[in-house]
Amino acid sequence: MSAASTAPIRVALTDDEPLLTAGLAMILSAQQDMEVVWQATDGATALRRAASDPVDVLLLDVQMPGMDGIETTRRLVADGAQGRVVILTTFDTDGYVLGAIEAGAAGFLLKNTPPADLLAAIRTVHAGDSVISPGPTRRLLTAVRQGTRGGAHAGEAADGGGQQPLLAELTEREREVLRLIALGLTNQELCDRLWLSMTTIKTHVSHLLAKTGSRDRVQLVLTAIRAGVVDIEQVLSEEG
Repeated sequence: MSAASTAPIRVALTDDEPLLTAGLAMILSAQQDMEVVWQATDGATALRRAASDPVDVLLLDVQMPGMDGIETTRRLVADGAQGRVVILTTFDTDGYVLGAIEAGAAGFLLKNTPPADLLAAIRTVHAGDSVISPGPTRRLLTAVRQGTRGGAHAGEAADGGGQQPLLAELTEREREVLRLIALGLTNQELCDRLWLSMTTIKTHVSHLLAKTGSRDRVQLVLTAIRAGVVDIEQVLSEEG
């Protein structure tokens, strides 16, 4: 086994509560496959550290002095930071959730998330997928639903018309895979439902990400909802 395959997941913590970051650092450092590389107390410091000492996963609080977690995420993505961002917060509001995902976060977890679930989320995000706690998932979908009805939460991003040219490039099979992803099916469940190999499913997902310009499966869900590929009420019922 190569050194690269056994290298621990490099994690950074950014929160203005030292006791919280100290506790998280103890939990993460106890894992054989994780390493806390650095800690920061504000977004500006996190940006500097991410540039000088890149990590695989960054855990960011939403409310921090100077620059909040969402703006920090947006700047990290704009700067081409290699690490994937997970927002960890006590605030379960649709504005925060949608803002975080639109900014480029790969995950959104509440601070009362059980440690085992947090560890699993870090591994999932590092593997290239996305995670959102059940409550924030419903907030996210509700925000998009309000936007599609003319609400202010989703803003311009809720305009499904802009998604139509993208969807026109999808094959019938890709549209079906997109619909099922929006309903929450995993790759294995897609294999079972469509009687396709894992390699074929991964190829379809890869094509969907590329054709829609989505960063991950969460954004694929938003694309599907905004373009009318799936009924948001059905997605909400699946989440419930």
